[in-house]
Order: sequence, then structure tokens, then C-alpha cells
Amino acid sequence: MDSSVLKVHIDDNLIVALQDLSEGEVVALDGHTFKLKTSVPAKHKFSAVNLEPGDALIMYGVLIGKAKRSISRGEVVTIDNVKHATQRFELAEKDISWIKPEVSRFTNRTFMGYHRSDGKVGTANYWIVMPLVFCENRNIEMVRDALVEELGYSTGKDYTLDVRRLVNKYQNGSAIDSLMKEELIIPAEQQKQRQLFPNVDGVKFLTHDGGCGGTRQDSDTLCALLSGYLNNPNVAGGTVLSLGCQNAQVKILETAIKKLNPKFNKPLYILGQQESNSEPEFIADAVKQTFVGLVEANQIEREATPLSELVVGLECGGSDGFSGISANPAVGHFSDLLVSLGGSVLLSEFPELNGVEQELTDRCSSLALAEKFKSLMEAYHDRAKESGSGFDANPSPGNIKDGLITDAMKSAGAAKKGGTSPIVDVLDYTEQVTTSGLNLLCTPGNDVESTTGLAGSGATITLFTTGLGTPTGNPVSPVIKISSNNKLAERMHDIIDINAGTIITGDDTIASKGEEILEYVIAVASGDKMPNSVRLAQDDFIPWKRGISL
Repeated sequence: MDSSVLKVHIDDNLIVALQDLSEGEVVALDGHTFKLKTSVPAKHKFSAVNLEPGDALIMYGVLIGKAKRSISRGEVVTIDNVKHATQRFELAEKDISWIKPEVSRFTNRTFMGYHRSDGKVGTANYWIVMPLVFCENRNIEMVRDALVEELGYSTGKDYTLDVRRLVNKYQNGSAIDSLMKEELIIPAEQQKQRQLFPNVDGVKFLTHDGGCGGTRQDSDTLCALLSGYLNNPNVAGGTVLSLGCQNAQVKILETAIKKLNPKFNKPLYILGQQESNSEPEFIADAVKQTFVGLVEANQIEREATPLSELVVGLECGGSDGFSGISANPAVGHFSDLLVSLGGSVLLSEFPELNGVEQELTDRCSSLALAEKFKSLMEAYHDRAKESGSGFDANPSPGNIKDGLITDAMKSAGAAKKGGTSPIVDVLDYTEQVTTSGLNLLCTPGNDVESTTGLAGSGATITLFTTGLGTPTGNPVSPVIKISSNNKLAERMHDIIDINAGTIITGDDTIASKGEEILEYVIAVASGDKMPNSVRLAQDDFIPWKRGISL
């Protein structure tokens, strides 16, 4: 077998180039030789057979496209000679059998988590400050400016400058020469040691452009999402700023919280600006109430917790032609390990499940769940077509350049993050995780909108695979970045946490990398390691308005 090529599934008629291949080069695979008709860049695929217009292209064992024109054996496949296509799927009752992976190494392991009064357990302890409407975004920024550095929290920089030291020296009569000699630089680690509330991992400030001016459905969905953030086990409590006249009314938020969790009793302070005497008093009240909330949040400490209490979101972004054969299946093995240990995982991005519906519906634990998944997928696709688009428009220019030429090809690789376990629940956007095991969550493929949705449905950690690199993070669910290839891990080492590119080079297996990911998740969940997205304060938050976003 030639180490420069790979056939992913026995039924595939496409072969993956693991390194750049030249026109005329001969490669060997499974007893066959292929003389390349064209150059094939690493991560791209070439045809293993002669194809005529309309013939099916198979990868990962599923239909990922059809030939636009004749394609020769050994010719690279591109958007010029291939069009998107998916197989039809049918629903039926299935007998689901699943062979669990070996988990004895992790059976008695624990993580150090924050236990909430409703029985849920967080991997972090955050306070959140957020607006009900975009009119309050500036006030959110004012509260942040007043609190963050004074309380000793990092702003995503490797250092801060202690300007207060200069002010104090100047006020005490120090000479100019003396002021110039003052040491102002405070390294991030030293800043952390200055935290007033050591048991609070941070104060997170969310802003958005919703809450009014759109449809009432949008504002209702926004309130459901915000209630999900308040309910997330990583959140100790929150401060909410309301203008007063917006569509997203306080009562809608309160109703959403009660519906989501009747046992919700976290400290929550809601302030209305139109009821205040002045803007300074309004912001001062927000600062004081947030400070009081932090005093209460600081009283909770980490406790040993079974791994079954972990809820992990699964995401991919900036994917490449290696994502589906390295990072994503490694995360899939992690998913199977965690499910076997009683934990929960959330597979999101419904546009990137297009083409693998049959496999996923076959894995649903009931026909009702399969029908719900089918209904959500079809409704989403219909909205896309009504807007003049479709799931076939999902691959980005970066995806295509790096070998993902159809949405079905991208989806077949993306779905690998979900492993092989049965699907125990199908959730619409903002619905909460209540069942241990593999859950499907309806979100867009848009990275930030999807990670926003994962945290809103209860994910306390998010695994994010990438082949091209992305700085995406989340305010309350620590995002762990996993590279599909070695070059990315080397080039963007300040963003990537785990390198799965070693699977491509043969230095690791999918199973060994999956176990490595679980070890890292345990360390992050215990507060022993900080993912780069957290260190860099990559706190991205974009609510989905349920319009068309692929």
C-alpha cells in the first residue's frame, strides 16, 4: 500500500491524496496501480474508475456527488467536473446494536466540577452580563470597562498595564524621572493571581443585534437562547440589562427560564433602563448587583465528579480534505468513549449532515426521533431553497480549495464527529440536553452561530475541529481546537490545542488520538488546563435568527 493515498471506505470510487501528487505519477493501493491523469493536491481526491456524466461518486461509503462530464481513472475531481448529489433516505424501525469501545482506563476517573443546586455540574464558574436588546450593548461595554481589570480578570492579552500605579505615584508627588522607571507590565498569570474572586473563572459580557426590530419569533427565540445561557451549568448567575420597550420583554425571558428549568434558582438581576433615574445610576446599579452576585458565586468550589456529568458539544469550522479522516473521526472515538461512560455529546450543524441522513436515522433509538430529525432537516432545506439557495451552497471557498468540493462530501466527513453510538435525542435550536448519550442539535453550519447554540443547549465544553484554522470561541463553554493536519498545528500553535494531523502521518491512530482528547477534556473540565480560545478571550456570541444561515 502506498502511504501517499487512502481509500476511506471499501465501497468508495474516490481516493484521497495524502500528499501532493504529480501528473503521470503512479501510485499503488489495494493491489491496484493508478497512473495519474492530472496533478492531485494533498487533501483532494481522484477517481479510481472511469466515470460518465451522471455517474455516482462515492466516498465514506455514501453518495457525495455525480459527474458533470466524463472523468478518467486517475483524474482529480473538482467543482468543474462534479456536482452535489445525495442519496434518498427512508424511515423504518431499526434494531440498533452497538459495540462499545474499551473504557476500563477511564471507568473510575473523575473531573473537578462545579455542582449546581439543580443537580447539574459545570466545568467552569462564570458570571454573565447580557442585554435583552441591542440598545443596551453600549451599557454592557460600560459595565465591562468598570469591572474586568479592577477584578483581576484577563482580557485575552498576554499582559496588562498597571496605569493605576502611575496615577498613585503622580498623586503622591513622584518626580517625572521616577515615573519613567515604574514597572507597569503585569503578565497574564500574575494578573490571574490578583483576582478578587478566585473561584469565579470570569465575568463574561454578551452583546448581540437582536431583541427588537425583527420578527416576534426572533425575539422569542433570543429569550429562549439567553435563558439557556443562564441555565448552563458553567454559569453561576447573571445580570440582564433591558431597555423596556423592546420585543424581547423581561416576562418572555422569565417564562422561558421557568419552562426550561422549573428548579432554576441562580442569582439573577434584571435592570430596566427606562425605569432608572439616569444612565450613570443605571450602570452603577448594574455594577453593584454584579459585584454582589460575584461574592455569592465565589463561595462555590470544585468537587470530584463522575465523567458521566460531562456534556460536550461537537463543532467543525474551516474544514479541509483531511478533517473527515483525522480530526473528525478522532473526535468520534472520543464521543463513543464518553457515551460509554454515561456522558452526553451534541452533534450540531444540520446543513453539514446533508447526505448522511440515512445513517443517522438508522441510528435513532426510536422512529419518533428519526421522524423529528427528518422534519427538521426538510424544513431547514425548504427555507434555504425558498431563499434561492440550498444545502449544496454550504461549502465555503476555503473548504473547496482544500478538497471539500460538495456539501455531501463535507457532511460525510463532518458526521464522523458523532462516532457510532445510537442517537438518544434530537433537539431543535435552544432545546436542552436531558438524555445521556449522542444528541443531534439543529443549528446552522456557521461556526459562531452553531457554537452559540451548543452552549445555549447545555454544552459545558466544546470540541472544535479545523483544517484551515479559526479563532472562534464561546463565552461560557470552553472551546478546544483540534487540527486535522500538522502544518496547521505548527503555523497556528497559539490557537490549536490538539493536533490530529499525526493520524495522517501514521504516528497516531484514531483510537489513541480519541483517548488523548478525552484526557485533555478531563484536564480542562477540572480547571487544570486552559484552552487557547479561553486564554485569548475569544468570546464569540451570535444568536441564530432562524432565517437562512448555512
